[in-house]
Amino acid sequence: MVYISTKGDLKNQATPFLAGLALAAAALAGRYGVQAWQAFKARPPKPRIRKFYEGGFQPTMTKREAALILGIRENATADKVKEAHRRVMVANHPDAGGSHYLASKINEAKDVMLGKTRGNESPF
Repeated sequence: MVYISTKGDLKNQATPFLAGLALAAAALAGRYGVQAWQAFKARPPKPRIRKFYEGGFQPTMTKREAALILGIRENATADKVKEAHRRVMVANHPDAGGSHYLASKINEAKDVMLGKTRGNESPF
């Protein structure tokens, strides 16, 4: 007996093959997604924005250094300088556990930005 295939029989044979192919593709895509997610989670976090001035202080404070300490631009208005000074001073005030040295540097930065620089005529 000779079996002659018809269109319906070919369609019935192709459906399981295509379903298996789609399942294999989905499994590979899922595997790649899991590996990419694990690699993403394993990388160290990078800070996107540097909020504060990093580094030591110069012997004589410049306007650039004062602006970096207060977190403002060198050409900021007096109101912006006062607002930034208050914000930074609240975070570093000696009464709230901050350093007296940092508080004096923050005050010096405000004076430099407002043009009230005191010369280095220290009596000590």
